[in-house]
Amino acid sequence: MTPRNFLVRGLLAGLIAGLLSFAVAYTVGEPQVDAAIAVEEAAAAHEAQHAENPPSDGHTHEEEDPGTVVSRDTQRTWGLITGTLAIGVALGGVVGLVSAFAVGRIGRLRPSQSTALVALIGFVAVSLVPFLKYPATPPAVGNEDTIGGRTLEYFGLLGLSILAAVGAVMLAQRLLGSLGTYRAILVSGGSYLLVVIVAALLLPTVNEVGDFPADTLWYFRLASLLTLATMWAAIGVVLTGLVGRLYEREASAVARRDLAASL
Repeated sequence: MTPRNFLVRGLLAGLIAGLLSFAVAYTVGEPQVDAAIAVEEAAAAHEAQHAENPPSDGHTHEEEDPGTVVSRDTQRTWGLITGTLAIGVALGGVVGLVSAFAVGRIGRLRPSQSTALVALIGFVAVSLVPFLKYPATPPAVGNEDTIGGRTLEYFGLLGLSILAAVGAVMLAQRLLGSLGTYRAILVSGGSYLLVVIVAALLLPTVNEVGDFPADTLWYFRLASLLTLATMWAAIGVVLTGLVGRLYEREASAVARRDLAASL
C-alpha cells in the first residue's frame, strides 16, 4: 500500500463527497441564502424609502448590473458545484495522504480503521471547532471593515486546532503502552479540548448580527454545518471502504504467496 494508492482513492472519495455536498448545499443551503438576500434587499429598500430616494431601476440580486460579475442563478448552480467539487477533491487528496502517513503509526489499527480516525479528527479539528467559534454568516451580516480581522482570527483558531489535534494524537501514541487505549484517548482528547477551549476564550468574539432575523441565521448556519458534515462523512466513508478493499486484496495476495512458498 503506497501513498499513491491512498492519494488516488482520496481524490475519488473527494469527488463523490463534492457531488453529495453540492446536493445538500443546493437543497438545504441555497434557500437560506435566498432568504438572507431577501432580508438584505428589504433593508436596502427600507433605507432608500426612509431617505425619500427610492431606487428607480427595481434592481434585485437576480438581475445583473455593471457591478455584477456572476449572476445569482450561476452562483447557485455551476458556481456552487464547481466550488464543492474543487474543495472535495482537494480535501480528499489531503485526507488520503495523511491516512497513508498514519498507517501503522496509530496503535494497532488496520489501515481502514486509521483512515476513518483521520477523517473524524479532520472534521473536528478543521471544520467543527472553528465553526463553533466563528460560524458561517449569510449576506447582510457582518461589517465589511472587519472582514480582514475576522478572517485572521478564524484561520488562527484553525491553525491552533490542527496543531492541538496533531499533538493529541502524538500524546495518545506515547500513552498507549502505559495507560491503555481507553485512558490514553481520555487524556489526549481532554488535552485537545482544553487547548481549543482556552484558545476560543482568548480569541475575540464576533457579534455583528444586528437585527438580522434569528431564525434565518440559525437555519443558514445549520445548513452550512450539514454541508461540511456531508463533505467529511462522505470522504471518510468512501475512502475507508476503498482502503479496506485494497488492504484485504493485498493481504490475500501475501497469504497466497506465503502458502505457495511453504509448499
